Amino acid sequence: MKIALFPGSFDPITIAHVNILQRATPLFDKIVIGIGLNSSKQNFLTAEQRLQILETVFTGYKNIEIKTYEGLTVDFCRKINATYMVRGIRSASDFEYERAIAQINQTMMPEVETILLLSKPEYSAISSTIVRDILRNHGDVSPFVPKEALEFLYKP
Repeated sequence: MKIALFPGSFDPITIAHVNILQRATPLFDKIVIGIGLNSSKQNFLTAEQRLQILETVFTGYKNIEIKTYEGLTVDFCRKINATYMVRGIRSASDFEYERAIAQINQTMMPEVETILLLSKPEYSAISSTIVRDILRNHGDVSPFVPKEALEFLYKP
């Protein structure tokens, strides 16, 4: 069984994340969306909110599971028996960062192969960081996040 991990903070998920996952889905028997929890980071959304949003967005996807994890991503790969890691690339700087992480992960766990998928050009400017900034300033994020996420992001 080909199991892939798509790790990230998903704080919040964007349409760029969704597009990468939709394109990766036919390549694997199962994809686990791993919501990485980092206690040293100040998150916009709680882990539970991110989990709820992802579960809502990916309802009906038979080969996608959503889980949270702490610690090293390669350790989580071992735990879920993933031998692939899927990452999205928006720019040359993303590539350099992801290349370095992939090489370190390869050293730590040689049996995991990182698959880099290029973002579609229309999504290359979208990031969770920008979406969070728009949300903090009470702007409209509807062009940048899946419609299923909006109800969670604009709760009073």
